[in-house]
Amino acid sequence: MKWHIHIRKWKTPDSQQLRFWVQAAFIALCLWIGVEFTLWYYWHEGSGAVQVARPPGVEGFLPISALMSLWYLMLDGSIHPVHPAGLSILIAIIAMSVLLKKSFCSWLCPVGTLSENIGEFGKKLFGRNFRVWKWLDYPLRSLKYLMLAFLIYVVFFQMDALSLRMFLDSPYNRVADVKMFLFFKNISQFSLIVIGVLVAFSLVIRNFWCRYLCPYGALLGITGLLSPFRITRNAESCIDCSKCAKVCPNRIAVDRVHTVMSDECTTCMACVAACPVRETLQLKASRRSRRAVRPAWVAAAVVGVFVLVTGLAMLTGNWHSIVGEAEYSRRIKDIDNPIYRHNQGSAPQENTARQNGRSSRDVDQTRWRENSGGAGSGVR
Repeated sequence: MKWHIHIRKWKTPDSQQLRFWVQAAFIALCLWIGVEFTLWYYWHEGSGAVQVARPPGVEGFLPISALMSLWYLMLDGSIHPVHPAGLSILIAIIAMSVLLKKSFCSWLCPVGTLSENIGEFGKKLFGRNFRVWKWLDYPLRSLKYLMLAFLIYVVFFQMDALSLRMFLDSPYNRVADVKMFLFFKNISQFSLIVIGVLVAFSLVIRNFWCRYLCPYGALLGITGLLSPFRITRNAESCIDCSKCAKVCPNRIAVDRVHTVMSDECTTCMACVAACPVRETLQLKASRRSRRAVRPAWVAAAVVGVFVLVTGLAMLTGNWHSIVGEAEYSRRIKDIDNPIYRHNQGSAPQENTARQNGRSSRDVDQTRWRENSGGAGSGVR
């Protein structure tokens, strides 16, 4: 009988503290990449005093280009050389989800970390986080899947290997990282208003962006359904305190199910940490499995997959972009040229894209040889 169960104060050892430190380390890495990229940009622009190599990790903030590179890899069988680090990071993130559901969102994603902390601040400010009515919550949650469906339709169904290569080879994509930097450097009033609205909603509705609008969160939610690991609840030892459901950042009714199958689960382990009864909530490969996955193993797996995939990219020469320092310097000084704009998914091509009958692949290799001395070094 449930009232005879011995209850003691018990938590998964430091699970949320461990997650905090993993998040903090990844935020620090992203900030370091941002500082390096800023110094790198101003040096090539001509106003900087410090010369540093371009950090390839900045390509992790080019998800659409990475998605195109992934589809190109699947069609052509080769890794496109313009932003290979972005592709490697995307593959690592998808691999994490196949192993441990949307673990990237709760353990590494800088936007997810920021959104989570804004929600926590809002909870302290207003005394609570508000929930959207169920009749509105479901259609709002579908928005991120609609945006993902649009991206998949445009990239996977409207583009073949040739059109993908034309876009990935285009001047716009070659400097997509610079264009992203300039977007925030010269941010418009409208963009600031949009960001302000998102922050305001995130204060009152926890994880507003992640829950309703992030298309890549939707992608990881789908691929995460392949994960063999699930949060499982032992109904016999459960005391129905509902603490697990109350702390779940994604509002999953953990206390009402035997196995959490939701695509919103991020394997954050908050529910396991909140459970007061030992071995009642556990992360397992199956309900019958006797061995539970500890938080330290989750942290090691998430970080390990990321390091393994990106490390392999570095070791195999698929980390640094073929766009060298000399080419970047030339393009940055001419960044206002119309060839660095795109319109409705298309991007202008340079007249020199095919020189003397050579393919764009040959031109890429020529540029690589010309700039090989300045492609950057290091593993950032």
